[in-house]
Amino acid sequence: MLGKLPVYLRLCGYDAAYAGDLGVEADDRLFEIAGEEDRILVTRDVQLAGRADRSVLLTERAVEAQLTELREAGVELEVADRPVRCGRCNGRLEPVPGRESTPEYAPGPAETDCWRCRDCGQVFWRGSHWDRMRRVLE
Repeated sequence: MLGKLPVYLRLCGYDAAYAGDLGVEADDRLFEIAGEEDRILVTRDVQLAGRADRSVLLTERAVEAQLTELREAGVELEVADRPVRCGRCNGRLEPVPGRESTPEYAPGPAETDCWRCRDCGQVFWRGSHWDRMRRVLE
């Protein structure tokens, strides 16, 4: 129910696991994962939030309003100077050396700083999408 939110959290450098990425739907399993991985559970589910020792209950549907609620709950939402998390899968990012090639959708690392996800291989750079997300966070 918070599908866009993890991408913004990852842009800010947070290790943000998402139930949809994990293929998990059952509240009991989400509760277990949060405990096993020492995570703060962010949810719109009142009952689930009430079960967790560490949770943030969101009420809004729009991601911009959810970000405001997170800020009000004390979560710092600043774009990381250097991206560290994959927006797609939450994997760790590493710089793409200038001599390496990138997929057709990405600029060359010799001209633009690029990062590649260690897990899924997605390439990221500070382009128009990055700028749009940064403006939303501001």
